[in-house]
Amino acid sequence: MELKLYDTLTREKRVFAPLDPARVRMYVCGPTVYDFAHIGNARPVIVFDVLFRLLRHIYGERHVTYVRNITDVDDKINARAAERGIAIGQLTKETYEIFHRDVQALACLDPTHEPRATEFIEPMKELIERLLKSRHAYVAEDNVLFHVPSMKDYGRLSNRSLDEMIAGARVEVAPYKKDPQDFVLWKPSKPGEPAWPSPGGIKTPGRPGWHIECSAMSWKHLGETFDIHGGGIDLVFPHHENEIAQSRCAFHTPVMANFWMHNGFLQVEGEKMSKSLGNFVTIHELLKDWPGEVVRATMLQTQYRQPINWTVAGLRESQKNIDHWYELTADVQPGELCPDVLDALFDDLNTPKAFAALHELRSEAAKGSKSASRDLKASAQLIGLLQLPAAEWRAFRPASVSIDEAKIANLIEARAAARAAKNFKESDRIRDELAAMGVVLKDSKDGTTWEIAR
Repeated sequence: MELKLYDTLTREKRVFAPLDPARVRMYVCGPTVYDFAHIGNARPVIVFDVLFRLLRHIYGERHVTYVRNITDVDDKINARAAERGIAIGQLTKETYEIFHRDVQALACLDPTHEPRATEFIEPMKELIERLLKSRHAYVAEDNVLFHVPSMKDYGRLSNRSLDEMIAGARVEVAPYKKDPQDFVLWKPSKPGEPAWPSPGGIKTPGRPGWHIECSAMSWKHLGETFDIHGGGIDLVFPHHENEIAQSRCAFHTPVMANFWMHNGFLQVEGEKMSKSLGNFVTIHELLKDWPGEVVRATMLQTQYRQPINWTVAGLRESQKNIDHWYELTADVQPGELCPDVLDALFDDLNTPKAFAALHELRSEAAKGSKSASRDLKASAQLIGLLQLPAAEWRAFRPASVSIDEAKIANLIEARAAARAAKNFKESDRIRDELAAMGVVLKDSKDGTTWEIAR
């Protein structure tokens, strides 16, 4: 059985062969720690955790290195810290700790390494110096910029035209740029922002651009070239395209990673998730009402490259299924891995097909087959489910919800008035208050309806 993965760069599904089977290496872009991670952020965390588990099964736990970074220096972080009136370090520490607890609740394994950008400033500067020396970068008004035309095959990952790339990158119009596509590797820091001595002979202290951070962290942990680079489809351009440019031009390599993997977008109840629509859901918020394994199972019902429609109905169905799986496997030890489950996962992580095989095992286990129960437990555990003792699972029940329909109606009316006045902060506060009561809102052109979660 051969593992096949879809490579965004070559646009084909092909057999995965690691550069070194004794050291399989994967890098995935992690969170920017300025606010609660939303459920769209949960998707790559869960998807690449499944791949991490599968690679460990194939090559052995000690032979797989998984790096997921933490971005702790960024414009959004600076702005949020100033808004809250707290130190940047305090904000990033608090946010990271919440993220870490949340992803653990989603039954995700800790990555092998979880580097923070601020710990790798010197490697970033070293990469920048290399790019300056090879004339792939230049200094302009205390900035260091990568000169995109210096790389002849720039744009292969996203497969975009010049105009599309300029529009997609929302490039800053700056007179000091040699080309509109050129992007920042290093920039001067404003008063109160994090700052370090600058590379390139620049006297003004500065800080790194976003893209160079991942190039430096992946290099230091995984080498100049490694096996798999993953992330959400929204990162293909400009972030991953620019990572490739930096790393390849710094090391003069034909590739940065042999496989580029990207998960698809997420919608909520058929609509794009946004705060203005009132359907912006964080992992932290979701875990108040649903067990992490239910969230995980719901996410895996859709193959990772496809768009996913996140619904309360999907969560309910996952809850029902996993409850039943725990009942059927409560008194057995894990058995053998189901060949059909493995076959599905080896086919570019086809988790819907894997779930179909798991449901077949459930049917046999429900008829009294102990071997099916054992195999169901082993196979579900491979993808991060049935991780708890059955008694602990049964103990998880959210607090009962007291329904006060008049209060709910009043809050929904107040939220509608706040949205009409474009007071989205108040609108979000009311939505959060309703969510804490266990009320799920659904906005449409005909108005707002509600239901009690689960």
